Amino acid sequence: MTATAPPTAIQQRLRELTGTAPARLRAATVVLTALVVLFGALTAWQVSVRARAADQVVTHSQPLSQDAAEIYRSLADADTTAASAFLLAGDAPAALRQRYEGDLSTAARLLAQAAARTDASSEAQRWVAELNQQLPQYAGLVETARANDRQGLPLGGAYLRYASKQMQGAMLPAAQKLADAENRRLDQDYAAAGAFPWTAFVLGLLTLGMLGWCQLLLLRRTNRVFNIGLLGATAAVLAGLLWLTVGTVTAGMDLDDSRSHGAVPLRVLNQARIQALQSRAAENLDLVARGGSDSYDKDWGRYSAELAGDPVADGKTRTAGGSLEVALLDAPKDARSALEQARKLFPAWDAKHQAAEQGDDYAAAVKAVVGPGGTDTSEAVFAALDEQLGKAAAAELAVFDHSAKGVAGGLTGLAVGAAVLALLAAAGVTVGLGRRLAEYR
Repeated sequence: MTATAPPTAIQQRLRELTGTAPARLRAATVVLTALVVLFGALTAWQVSVRARAADQVVTHSQPLSQDAAEIYRSLADADTTAASAFLLAGDAPAALRQRYEGDLSTAARLLAQAAARTDASSEAQRWVAELNQQLPQYAGLVETARANDRQGLPLGGAYLRYASKQMQGAMLPAAQKLADAENRRLDQDYAAAGAFPWTAFVLGLLTLGMLGWCQLLLLRRTNRVFNIGLLGATAAVLAGLLWLTVGTVTAGMDLDDSRSHGAVPLRVLNQARIQALQSRAAENLDLVARGGSDSYDKDWGRYSAELAGDPVADGKTRTAGGSLEVALLDAPKDARSALEQARKLFPAWDAKHQAAEQGDDYAAAVKAVVGPGGTDTSEAVFAALDEQLGKAAAAELAVFDHSAKGVAGGLTGLAVGAAVLALLAAAGVTVGLGRRLAEYR
């Protein structure tokens, strides 16, 4: 015969806790109550994290991303407008000067807002600080160019080209890096808001399984089919699990819709607007250079190709491709009409540019490109194209707002509801098993 080892203290304690039916019922009450409360707490926490991320998308990340794109657009438009006003000299309308000043004012205001709303240690803050430092320098160079031009000094054109070089070589790249940083932040918030709370979901399934197993044991030992308290707890957990699944999936679909039909097309469209402005700036600066450099003509070729495709051999048409076409393919229905109009306007702009480029009369070329008050100039066609792109951007932003707004509120309601259902389930467990315990007294 072999001697049986005496039970350890832990084994003895477990026997005391589960050795009798009342002890097992008490243990089951503790375990099930802990599970349902943990399920509710974990669900509320994970969903709240996603609700905050969804709120960040709507109130912080997307506005900052759009503001960064608007900073770039304002700076590029200021450069374009400064060149137009310089070419027209005394004939420049007051509206052109106001547009230039408005662009600089918009850029300064948005930079101040970005500085206030981004972390001091973030990458975006670095580019905001750099742009804030360079913006007054650029404005000073443009004013010096105008002052020299008013006095008839040839240095005016050189100062303007130097200002544009600073804009194109330093300020716009910094603005692009700011936009890239804000876009990455937006993508991160989208990912956090749309992630499925798998931990809470698995715990909910485990809790349901434990509740079912407990009721099955009670059925076998008491021959009572229903335990109202446990049934109520099971219903509450099941409702919470279904709400968790449907709510997070629906929120994810709304966020995906806002991203695929709003944020992403808007990003592509902003790029098209920027390329249009860069093409326009190159067109104007080529005239400012008076043939002294072919770099601006090359810039026109590069930017216009990115915007509308490469020119074919006849020089009158373009190959498929370019950001205008991509923006049209990605655009939601409400933005398509404006983008179609913008795409139809580009060939007219291209033709006027080619005609001015090939002519021998500088004064006629200036009039054809930036003639004040003209309706048949490159400036007029560009303005119409930019207006249509602006309408498309407004439509895409409206799609984003429609899809994304309300997601955070729905998730917050889910978090509160999960906590309430967990408390109801805990009460059901306590009442249901408490009645069985009362039978042993």
